[in-house]
Amino acid sequence: MSRIGRSPIELPAGVSVSISPGRVMVNGPLGELAQDVPARMKVEQDDGTILAAVETFNTRTGEIIRVVDQVESDSDDFITLGIVGGHIGIVEREHERAFLDIVRTFPYLDPLSGNALNGRWTPPIDADHLIRAISRTQDSRTIAVYAYDNSERFEPYVFSSNFANHTFGPRVVLTDDSFRTGLDPKLAYNARTKQALLGIQTIGNPFIPPTFALVDLATTATTVFGGVGQGDVNGLAIDSASNVACATTEIDFSVSFYDLQTLSGFSQPLPGATNQLFSGADVAVDTLHHLFLVAQPVSSTAPGTSSIHVYDANGNLVESIDGFHFSNASNVVPMHIALHPSLRFGYVDGPDPGVTQIQGFTY
Repeated sequence: MSRIGRSPIELPAGVSVSISPGRVMVNGPLGELAQDVPARMKVEQDDGTILAAVETFNTRTGEIIRVVDQVESDSDDFITLGIVGGHIGIVEREHERAFLDIVRTFPYLDPLSGNALNGRWTPPIDADHLIRAISRTQDSRTIAVYAYDNSERFEPYVFSSNFANHTFGPRVVLTDDSFRTGLDPKLAYNARTKQALLGIQTIGNPFIPPTFALVDLATTATTVFGGVGQGDVNGLAIDSASNVACATTEIDFSVSFYDLQTLSGFSQPLPGATNQLFSGADVAVDTLHHLFLVAQPVSSTAPGTSSIHVYDANGNLVESIDGFHFSNASNVVPMHIALHPSLRFGYVDGPDPGVTQIQGFTY
């Protein structure tokens, strides 16, 4: 359920494929290529249709619990948008009626443990807007939603969605120029203050501090302020209890912490980081223990691996968890941290660069 590989691979004339358990071989005019694939990954050659599915799995064992929905088609796909408050799994289903004519619907699992799609989310977006981010808010059934403007107007907006009563807050258009460049900002949400925070590189210069927008999703009041660090925002999360945000920035390979009451912050390099190669990526928050987990695809504390650095809400480094191999360490596929705070357990993408595997960890 990813945004890559959504289309079948059409074989050119003169190219043949041989599929055996755990291995795929391709022969053509330019030679032969072989690729090992995980045993649980299904590879088929057919008449052009593909199998897209929504699956749930056991977080302790990694075993697939149920195939919740599936479709065999050359024009359908599923995308996991996230698991949000109350253990709700939100899915985007895409159906291509014609070239660039795609119908998007949003079924969900509530609760996720029910292993069934039992509702449909109907966000207030028009044909020109695409849902590009939702806040991964575990402590509330209200989430923040960012909608990208796919037209020439470049008027993205953010709004709230309450899954308890199926209502939506007002749409707040982001008017600052940095948010109207076509790039997607990172998004986080404070369920207590009902404020969304969006961060993006400042327009015109990727080597200066980023720009943030703090949006009250109830009143629509918006405050734009300059951040600390340098470059684009790679990851962003908020601890609702302390009203502290944590972000990673690209150019200066740093992690930043913001007091959202005063809109002040400070940044520091990730431990051992000396250049942009060691930039941080996704940031996840454990709201139960008030910890931020920062992903680092190329580790600066354990050469040859990836790491997760754990910080408290004051910006103190608690521990570095080394030995991972994130799937985006050498490609552009974004990686994500998913947490189970009560168990102090989590999952990340990898190590397969094709993003077909996940790795579990404790912290």
